[in-house]
Amino acid sequence: MVPVVALPSTVRPAAPAVTKAKKPAKPALNTDKLLRQFCVMAIIALLSIGCYFAISHYFVETVQVVGQSMAPTLKESNHYLLNRWAFHNHEPGRRDVVVIRDPADHGYSVKRIVAVGGESVLFKDGKVFVNGRELIEPYLPEDTRTFTYKKAHEELFLCGKDQYFVLGDNRSVSIDSREYGPVPRANILGLLMLK
Repeated sequence: MVPVVALPSTVRPAAPAVTKAKKPAKPALNTDKLLRQFCVMAIIALLSIGCYFAISHYFVETVQVVGQSMAPTLKESNHYLLNRWAFHNHEPGRRDVVVIRDPADHGYSVKRIVAVGGESVLFKDGKVFVNGRELIEPYLPEDTRTFTYKKAHEELFLCGKDQYFVLGDNRSVSIDSREYGPVPRANILGLLMLK
């Protein structure tokens, strides 16, 4: 009999356990949070637009001068601020430069108030008289003459209650109350703020 010899078994080392690395989990899309953020942004946008329109309609807005009717006081194409709140607590006064709804073309014009409700305006010999006294106008170039559009040598206008007589400072080209008469208070949008 042949002796059986046991050979040492080759022991294989155990293979290291292989585990797959887990990918980081994608954060779940939180639709509620996105919806809330969108709503907040929409509310901020609406409030901003609302504030802009409220301020520009009731308080202050910029206007651009088009035309020469207020030269040399206002330069054409320049921007100025229109104070819409200026006449909230008091009425417009003589010498105020205002933006009006123009009765002639239904657009907007910049003019200077020279007479208020209850006053008379007389044009005679190239001069302007308010309530019988010659109007002193230091804002006009020296020797400026003011005539009406009619061929009459002199013309008288009367301002009724809540009416204002307006003229452009460039009298030779301005279409103003000499053409369309005194303007009602409702046509005055605000005070132009000069630099």
